[in-house]
Amino acid sequence: MSNTTELRRKEENDLERLLFTAEDLAEMNARLGARISADFAPLIAAGKKLIFVPILKGSIMFAADLARALTVPAELEFMKVSSYGAAAKTSGEIKINLDLNRDDLEDAIVLIVEDIVDSGRTLSRLTQMLSHRGAYKVSTVTMLDKPCRREVAFTPDYVGFTIPDGFVVGYGLDFDQKYRTLPYIGILKPEIYS
Repeated sequence: MSNTTELRRKEENDLERLLFTAEDLAEMNARLGARISADFAPLIAAGKKLIFVPILKGSIMFAADLARALTVPAELEFMKVSSYGAAAKTSGEIKINLDLNRDDLEDAIVLIVEDIVDSGRTLSRLTQMLSHRGAYKVSTVTMLDKPCRREVAFTPDYVGFTIPDGFVVGYGLDFDQKYRTLPYIGILKPEIYS
């Protein structure tokens, strides 16, 4: 057995249970892509542009697959925002490491793409910030929503799956930069992050 196979097996053994398979995620992306495309097609036909903005790093797997599921044209930008660091709980502070620097937002529908909504602080702040910068419309899509952890009044516009409390990894989601490349989502054993 190769070292890489052993490393992958260790990651898999760190999971308490599987939550969503690769097939579940593909179906989610198809569903979200169709809904977002249908909702924004009239605005795009009227001359607005869709700016697809994944939040790095966690949303990258989801964002790539969701972008391919869209049937409307979209421009691609990125933002990098952190609130966790190497901790298992959010610090409550939002740090913008890579910002969206555009001066053409008045004709833009900005779609913020996030991996998971926990407290709601990150997306709430980003939505307000981009609205204040003059975006025509700011919408949000999240792969996973954990409303039981909400600390601010925020509801994403599009949700892949609503989940109960639990530390999830895989398909872009990490703990201390590990588990991102798993092709599915699982719940991490508590002893790993405690």
